[in-house]
Amino acid sequence: MASNSKSRASSSSKKETPDLQEILVTELQEIHSAEKQLSRIIPRLAKAADNETLQQAIEQRLQEGEQILADVESALEQLEATPGRQKNVAAEGLVNDMREHVQELQQGPALDTVLIGALQKTEHYCIAAWGTVKALGAAVGQEDLVSAMERALEEGRAYDERLTELAESEITPALQAQASEDMEQESEDDEADLEASVGSAQLRKGGRGRSSNTGQRAR
Repeated sequence: MASNSKSRASSSSKKETPDLQEILVTELQEIHSAEKQLSRIIPRLAKAADNETLQQAIEQRLQEGEQILADVESALEQLEATPGRQKNVAAEGLVNDMREHVQELQQGPALDTVLIGALQKTEHYCIAAWGTVKALGAAVGQEDLVSAMERALEEGRAYDERLTELAESEITPALQAQASEDMEQESEDDEADLEASVGSAQLRKGGRGRSSNTGQRAR
């Protein structure tokens, strides 16, 4: 038991004291990569959306992203760092999810619904990242960065709320209406199939009756 305790203590003592500035640079690079990936997929999302208000909301996110990129690049320059080339894997997964929705679903309320969900998932991730950078920026005295992240957080939360309101007021009612129309169409198709089946059965029955009568006359 004593040796295990010493081993854990030795392992713990080997950990380096975190350099907050290095951590901040890494987090800024992650945000930069995420926003770059979003900037490439957003025009496609806006084109795929059916609801006009949703199209406008998606385009708004592109504008907000441009400001975030400018703020992040400015902060990295002050920290004598660059955005780097490493891709944000978490953001890549969220973006790929959006891309798959656009490829697999037809334009309409269903696609609009899942696009709103995908956008909100991404925005929640971004909000967490911005909050982390705000805290680190405050710790190392980057006041301009703190202000920029405060603005990004405020806009991000408002954007998330806007998407929720849009879903509740326009997208979900349209989705429900479409589902109702699809059910009615399926019911009409089933009735038509049933009538066709009954008619075919009656024709076959009538044909057998005429054949029998013909045979009797022949005898």
